[in-house]
Amino acid sequence: MTDTHQSSQEEKADYFKHLHEHKGIFIIPNAWDAGSAKILEQLGFAAIATTSAGLAFSLAKPDAARAISREENLANAKSIVDATTLPVSADLENGYGDEPETCAETILLAAEQGIVGCTLEDATGLSNDPIYDFELSVKRVAAAAKAAKSLSFPFMLTARAENYLYGKPDLKDTVRRLEAFADAGADVLYAPGLKTKSEIETIVKAVAPKPVNFLFGPTDESITLTELEGIGVRRISIGSSLARAAYGAFIDAAKEIRDKGTFTFADRATSYGELNKLFS
Repeated sequence: MTDTHQSSQEEKADYFKHLHEHKGIFIIPNAWDAGSAKILEQLGFAAIATTSAGLAFSLAKPDAARAISREENLANAKSIVDATTLPVSADLENGYGDEPETCAETILLAAEQGIVGCTLEDATGLSNDPIYDFELSVKRVAAAAKAAKSLSFPFMLTARAENYLYGKPDLKDTVRRLEAFADAGADVLYAPGLKTKSEIETIVKAVAPKPVNFLFGPTDESITLTELEGIGVRRISIGSSLARAAYGAFIDAAKEIRDKGTFTFADRATSYGELNKLFS
């Protein structure tokens, strides 16, 4: 992007679309608030995604349990958009409603906050019935895609198949869903929880030429970025990993104070001056 500090939403959207079409792989780290987003921009990333889990934890609420309202999510996304000059893609969970019409409405409301892309899940947020049935899942994506396409700029809709995160490692059904989501108008496809190279390659081939997002986590060290790029993955996200890393350091520091009465954690903390400089 040229002169990013003057970039309009349309320019950010065009650039975000370009990142998905450009040959090669790119990483889109997940910020949970304006401060973390600003740091990621300062560190040189090309785009930012939000994380519903990171937001939920910051509000003392659980993730994936319909605990976060659409208003809370969009307000947080807006604060991230306002804090950075980068394209922002929002984690919109299940679209904050079961009906396709609600998903479409959520897309348009997100666009009004300056967002240029989003993820939409086929997870219900209900523990006793965690995944929407196939037909409704496809209708929800189709409605969201229609809303996204009605905008005056490219809005990258990522459709997620959540089987693997909810105890249903059914590759055949996951492929079926992602293929249908692609046909329904999704721009990017995503099945969080995949672990093997074979599973990832199957998904990439099934929805080609549309790009695939892969969720990289702490248990995935055996799969390298080079290998993922070779398989054909276009985008890497990291979910709540950065938020959990930050909270992990916080918890360890607090436990040291409580249990030992020492403060050695401060030696590893980012300095006041460095943080102040990042936000200046």
